[in-house]
Amino acid sequence: MRISHLLFATALWLALGSISGAAQAADSAISLKSIAQVEIEVVGKDGKKTLQRTPVRKAVPASEVIYTTTFQNIIDKAVGNIVIDNPIPNDSEYKAGSAFGKDCEILFSVDGGKSFAATEHLKVKGVDGKERMALPREYTHIRWTYKGQLMAGKSGEVGFRTVIK
Repeated sequence: MRISHLLFATALWLALGSISGAAQAADSAISLKSIAQVEIEVVGKDGKKTLQRTPVRKAVPASEVIYTTTFQNIIDKAVGNIVIDNPIPNDSEYKAGSAFGKDCEILFSVDGGKSFAATEHLKVKGVDGKERMALPREYTHIRWTYKGQLMAGKSGEVGFRTVIK
């Protein structure tokens, strides 16, 4: 079974706080659920401080937002060729090195999602007109390509962090 691209626009959901939508491929093989969260420090009864994730209610400049997308095979046979594209939300910058996804190849775009490459191959034109390596703050999209087959009923998780400008 082939799934070309699953596009998931988290930029709009940031304003909603908790992201709880689902998108499916045309053949209804993969369901997606995405959330936007922040980490807050919580003091337990024992006085220990821990970080706890909570849905985004309000994001102010310099806030770090964690975007997580869960993908699940909802049919009774294995699915391959799973690709998830996610834009970096407006008014935020990708936090370098924060993208994650077990068993996924992770690529980035600096041209609005038209092309993707590994970070060491991303180039942009500088103010002097010369090509230079792109900076993480210039990334516009992230693409995860799941390697292999996702078995029936199984799921995976991909995500990244941004900092609000």
